[in-house]
Amino acid sequence: MFIKKSSLSGGYQYIIAGLGNPDKKYENTRHNSGFMAVDAIAEKYGVDLKKLKYKSYCDSITIEDKKVLLMKPMTYMNNSGQALVEAMNFYKIPPERCVIIFDDISLDVGKMRIRQKGSDGGQKGMRSIIYLSGSDQFPRIKIGVGKKPDEWDLADWVLSKFSADELKIIADVDKNAIEAAELIVCGDITKAMNKFN
Repeated sequence: MFIKKSSLSGGYQYIIAGLGNPDKKYENTRHNSGFMAVDAIAEKYGVDLKKLKYKSYCDSITIEDKKVLLMKPMTYMNNSGQALVEAMNFYKIPPERCVIIFDDISLDVGKMRIRQKGSDGGQKGMRSIIYLSGSDQFPRIKIGVGKKPDEWDLADWVLSKFSADELKIIADVDKNAIEAAELIVCGDITKAMNKFN
């Protein structure tokens, strides 16, 4: 893929948003898998995600000839829709051109699943996005964080940190997430699903 930095100015055709929680205590937690994937995209494209706009840390990248707004909403997971919908409305970007990356407890660590649209699947960040936008037509990349052990409370599980071994696996998954996001932006979600699902 052709890599190019852009300045944060406008005229975006796509949004790629990773979901998570902003506080330092949430770094490397399962619920922050979306943040981690977007950080990996930012690193590949040489941007730093330090510009605060639309209740998000964001920056601009170009994938092929498409100008993309890269976002990490700072609204906390359960209010992710506030940030995303604000940016969507400003740039008039439809849901079909917003790629959302987030954690999925139904998938093992190391697994990834791409969907073209659908329900929130119980993920509260996606629930907020679907509710506030009025649409479920968002392409999404779901990153497996492991099924909740029986003895764990769900909130405690998703807010628990990955082990050192799991972080190595996630780093590899993030490479796949970058490629999948690039394929989706380039209009080839079917190829992405065939390759990574």
